[in-house]
Order: sequence, then structure tokens, then C-alpha cells
Amino acid sequence: MIFKPTYVFDKIGDITPGFLKRRRIKGLILDLDNTLTTHNNPTPPQSSLDWIEKMRAAGIKLMIVSNNSAERVTPFARQLGLDFIERGAKPLPVGYIKAKRAMGLENKELAAVGDQIFTDILGCNLMGIRSLFVFPIEPETSLPFRFKRGIEKYFLPPKPAAKQGGNDK
Repeated sequence: MIFKPTYVFDKIGDITPGFLKRRRIKGLILDLDNTLTTHNNPTPPQSSLDWIEKMRAAGIKLMIVSNNSAERVTPFARQLGLDFIERGAKPLPVGYIKAKRAMGLENKELAAVGDQIFTDILGCNLMGIRSLFVFPIEPETSLPFRFKRGIEKYFLPPKPAAKQGGNDK
């Protein structure tokens, strides 16, 4: 199904270098809002900083692809020391293709991490790369997001069991 993620995690910190290496994933395309930080938060939480350092130490390539503007993404990405694609047009493959080229990886070596079924997961499936779904850090309160999340709930995967390290699907 086009809305079904390849793997499911409770939060981004549950994705480990070992999990990625076992699946020969060498690079991750990262969503920003409600994946790495809460919606529109200009400061990355320490947990995201620690996770990124763990990924870098393991040699995993990382890049942000966001539908947000450069004004939103640039200061955040700089704090993390990550390259990024703003206005990535997810779920269309445009941002994923740019990231893939910039990272110098093939589809089979890539995966993308995100919290939204209709943008992140659909985009991965259209691009032909593996998707790592994470549950949103915090529910958005705006009417458009509440509407979208309301529809999305019919497509959400079950939460993974504690300390399982992601469900293989």
C-alpha cells in the first residue's frame, strides 16, 4: 500500500546505527518538524543532537528535506551541521532526488525518516526508497494539521513494542 511505512519507530532516537547497517542503509533523509523537533521550534532538542552525533560516528550520511521555507530550515540545519533541501515538495520526489544526488547514494542505500503519512511516507514510496515512520513528537494545534492528522489516523501503523528497535514490515 502506498501509505504503508517500511519500518515503524516510536521516536527518531529509537533508530540505531546497527538497525541501519543490518539493512545496508548508508544515508537518511530527515524530516524536520515533529521528527527532529516540535513544530516550528527553532532549537533542536538535546536528544536530536545526540542522535545525530551517534549517526555521524557510525558513518551514516544525513540530510534534511523539508517542505518549509529556507527561513525556517536554515537556522535549524546550521545548529545541527546538516545540509538541507527547503521547499522539498513532499510527497513529490523532487526533494528526495536532490538529496539523493547530494549524498551520492543509490535508492537501495537510502531511507527517509518522517512523521506524516501523506507527505513523508507517501513521498518515500513514490521515490522507491525505504521509509522510517516515527510518531509525531507533539500534536500540532492548527486546524489544517488537526484535519490532516484526523484523516491520517486511518492509515497509521500500530506503535512498536517498547525497546523493539523498530518493526520490520
